[in-house]
Amino acid sequence: MERPATEPAGPSEGTAPPAPTPPAEGERHKDHHFELPRVTALLLHALPRFLEGVVAPVAVFYAALVLLGLNGALVAAVAWVYGGIAWRYFRGHGVSGMLMLAAVGVTVRAGLAAATHSAVIYFLQPTLGTLMVSMSFLASVPLGRPLAKKLARDMAPIPEAFLRHARVHQFFLRISLLWSMVLFTNVLISLWMLFNESLGMYLWVRTGLVAGLGAVGVGVSVWGFKRCVRHVNAEPGPA
Repeated sequence: MERPATEPAGPSEGTAPPAPTPPAEGERHKDHHFELPRVTALLLHALPRFLEGVVAPVAVFYAALVLLGLNGALVAAVAWVYGGIAWRYFRGHGVSGMLMLAAVGVTVRAGLAAATHSAVIYFLQPTLGTLMVSMSFLASVPLGRPLAKKLARDMAPIPEAFLRHARVHQFFLRISLLWSMVLFTNVLISLWMLFNESLGMYLWVRTGLVAGLGAVGVGVSVWGFKRCVRHVNAEPGPA
């Protein structure tokens, strides 16, 4: 019986299906290929958060300390954090769990400082927390589970195949060690200035030093990561 003209003709019996199209050059190693976002975009994203989370709280605390005394400064610090939460909530931006934990931490710190009438207690607590984070970065290196890799995975959509690459793993081991040193230096500077300098000197000079130290750490990390990405992307993929 003759096949209708409207019916598409299928392959004849015994005919092999067409061979799959080979992958284009440069696509064979997509499994570990990764494109780093522009550094300027990352900086523009981070700058408002740095001003809001680092510079502004210091300015609010110091201004209230001069005008209202220690208890007034503690109240102002707590009000700044909860005011930021309320502002986000009413604008419909949502409040992250990390911000809520920070608010609880500031409340506890302010309560202990008010109970002891000591500003040293208020600033000593986060310094001890920084010490614990530094030790966590350091401990993750000999365990072969670099904390920097976990943080990178949580903060950016990096492909798992890229993170499993041996060169990338070695990079995150070195960066974890770097940030352990950066944070430990932060602790040493903070403790020395907290117990040897005035509170005003501690607030402004220590903040500037720590911010500069952190900027160096970020710069080295970004430069090293870009270099690592370039080397990994240049490697030929599996045949």
